[in-house]
Amino acid sequence: MLDREIAEAARIARQAGAILMEVYATDFHVAYKTEADPVTEADTRANAYIVSELEKAFPGDGIVAEETADMSDALKGGRCWYVDPLDGTKEFVMRNGEFSVMLGLAIDGVATAGVVYRPDNDKLYSGVVGDGAYLDERGVQSALTVSTVANPRDLKLVVSRSHRNRGVANVVSQLGIEQETTSGSVGLKAGLIAEQKADLYVHIADKSSKWDACGPEAVLRAAGGRFTDLAGNTYRYGGTDMRNRGGILACNAAAYDAVLPVARDAARAVGLID
Repeated sequence: MLDREIAEAARIARQAGAILMEVYATDFHVAYKTEADPVTEADTRANAYIVSELEKAFPGDGIVAEETADMSDALKGGRCWYVDPLDGTKEFVMRNGEFSVMLGLAIDGVATAGVVYRPDNDKLYSGVVGDGAYLDERGVQSALTVSTVANPRDLKLVVSRSHRNRGVANVVSQLGIEQETTSGSVGLKAGLIAEQKADLYVHIADKSSKWDACGPEAVLRAAGGRFTDLAGNTYRYGGTDMRNRGGILACNAAAYDAVLPVARDAARAVGLID
């Protein structure tokens, strides 16, 4: 029973979203952590707010946040929040609205509760694994359950605007997928699968991190979906290596067993997994 955790995470995510939108309305400066990794005032301001609010609401919990250098809380075990204050910074910079605030709670290394908030249209996904997932869109709440589409050819694939690569094209070809849509933010992609607007997301790269995965995983699994690496391994949260080195496979449960071998072969072909 994590009702308080979800309520607090939703409140914090909404206010962090308001901070993002304040910056979004200005002629903000874009810096780069690396050549392909932008960061803005919105990232850092929202990060500071979320961390401060989580510390006040849950003083005994660990917190790992993208724009916070200290990752030592990931070693504590027990309860730890994984925070991405602005997932989809490239989309934020392009001003297409496809960015989100993501908070995930891992308990004993397992993603258990999460929220994903898209502030430009006031759309909040939330979920507790084993206790259901919900969408709150402009004040109207509805339950979320993934689709039951099992035939790979009938799957709707959601792909990244910024990260589509040859491996994903190979998965599309092998499975015979004919329907594709694009979206920024891992959390928004997981949300689209949870609300049956997509069925599958494949990230064949090691460029994502634990804070990209924890919140979305909790939401998608709470909606009945699957969220693993490309070898089929479940995510474990803990330790100071934040990289998702085996990529991401997010899928409805009905098609997962058919998709996994193809996604695994594509990941092996590019040397991502053994």
